[in-house]
Amino acid sequence: MRHARRRIVRRVTRLAAVGGLLLGGAMVAQEAMASETPTAAGRPFAAASGVSGATDTGAALVARLGTARTAGNWIGADGRPVVAVTDEAAARDVRRAGAEAKVVPHSMNELKSATATLRSAPRVAGTAWAVDYRTNRVLVSADSTVSAGDWSRMSQVAARIGNFVRMERTKGTFTTRLNGAQPILSTGGRCSAGFNVTNGQSDFILTAGHCGPAGSTWFADNQGNQQLGRTVSSTFPGNDFSLVQYASGKAGDGADVVAIGGGNGVRITGVADAAVGQRVFRSGSTSGLHDGTVTALNATVNYPEGTVTGLIQTTVCAEPGDSGGPLFSDGIALGVTSGGNGDCTAGGTTFFQPVTRALAALNVKLIVSAQNAGGAARSAPPSPAPSAAAQGAVAPSAAAPGSAAPVTGAQSETLLARLTDTRNVGPGLLVIAGSLIALVATRYIRAEQDRKAYQRYYSATWG
Repeated sequence: MRHARRRIVRRVTRLAAVGGLLLGGAMVAQEAMASETPTAAGRPFAAASGVSGATDTGAALVARLGTARTAGNWIGADGRPVVAVTDEAAARDVRRAGAEAKVVPHSMNELKSATATLRSAPRVAGTAWAVDYRTNRVLVSADSTVSAGDWSRMSQVAARIGNFVRMERTKGTFTTRLNGAQPILSTGGRCSAGFNVTNGQSDFILTAGHCGPAGSTWFADNQGNQQLGRTVSSTFPGNDFSLVQYASGKAGDGADVVAIGGGNGVRITGVADAAVGQRVFRSGSTSGLHDGTVTALNATVNYPEGTVTGLIQTTVCAEPGDSGGPLFSDGIALGVTSGGNGDCTAGGTTFFQPVTRALAALNVKLIVSAQNAGGAARSAPPSPAPSAAAQGAVAPSAAAPGSAAPVTGAQSETLLARLTDTRNVGPGLLVIAGSLIALVATRYIRAEQDRKAYQRYYSATWG
C-alpha cells in the first residue's frame, strides 16, 4: 500500500513537472511574440478604438443636419460619436444613426458669430479663443501679459455677445515655440522637423511658419556643417506653416517616420483632420514625446507677432524648440506645433496648425508608408514611400532629416533574438527551470528509493 502511494506521488510530481515545462514554453513564446512591434490597434501611440469611424459619423451628421441645427461633434469617453443639436427632431436623427445626441441652446452659427465679433474687436496680444463643443460655449483665454484695461475691454465685448462667452485668465504666456521630432537649426533659432512632404519632383520638410521667413537656411548640426535645406515658402501670421526644401532634393529612406525619442519612431500612414476628444501625441526636439487630448478646433491665438486662426487646441504640453514638431494619432498626421503656454512640468495648452490645411495651401502631399497607403488615400492621396515596412513603433535610423540610412526597427529583430532576451521571457524561463529541477529531483528520489529497497532485500536474503 505504501509503495502504491509512493508511485502515485511520483507520477503526480512528474506530470506537474511536464505541465510546468509546457506552460513555461508557452509563456516564453507568448512573451517573445508580444515583444514584437505592436500593431496599429495595440501600440501606445494609437488613438482610442474606433476614433476614425466615430469622427466620420459625427461629421456626416453635422453636414446633413446643418450648422443651424447642430453645434459641433466630438468623441465621447466611450469612443462613440456625440453630436450637439438644437432640437429634439435633430436629436432623434442622431440617435437613429447610432450616435449620442446632446441638446444645446446655441447653434454653430451663433457660436461662429461670437468668434467673428471677437475677431473684429481691437486685437489684444496674449489672448486666444475657441468654441468648446462639449459645453456649448466660446472660451476666451488671456495670459499674464494682458493688462487689466485690455481684460476689462474684452470682458465688455464678451458681455455684449452673450453669457455663452466665458472669460478666463491663464498662467504663463501664449508664445510661439521657436528656439520635434528632430532639431533643425538656423541663424534665427531652433525648431523641430514636422512631416516630410513632396510635390512629385522635390521633397520638403513641413514645419511651422514662424520658424523663419522664406530664404532661411537650415542645418542639422550646431556647427553649421551639415546643411539641410532652405525655406522656400512661409506663411505666418494668419496661418503657421512653411516648407523647407532639402538641399539634396530628396528626404531619403525612412521619410515616413517621425522620431519620438529614445531611438524610436512612428511610421506615418496618412493624414486627416483632428477630432475633439481624440487622444493625440506630439514629438519635439526639446521635450520629446507627450500626449493629450484635442479640446477645440478652429482656435484663434493672438501671439505677440500676430494672429493665427484655424488651429487645433490641445492639452498636450510643449516647450521652446518644439515648434514645427509633428502632432499625430494612430500613425495619422494631424498637425505641426505652433505655440501655447505652460511647459511639460506644469502642463499647459498647445495649438497646432492642421496638416490638411497646409498641404492644400502649399499643393504638396504627405510622404507616407507604402503599406496602408490605400486606406490613407481617403484623407489625402499618398505619395510613394521609400519603405513598405508595417506601421508602428520603429527605430528611425532615417528619421533625422536628410538621412539616407534604411529604417530599421523591432520588425527586423529575429524570433531567436526575442527568445533569448531575458527581459521578454524571464517568467517563462523561471517556470521551465523549476520544472526541470522537479523532474531531476523526482528521478533522483526514485533512484535512491530503488537502491535502498534493493539493499534491504539482499541484506535480508544474505543475512
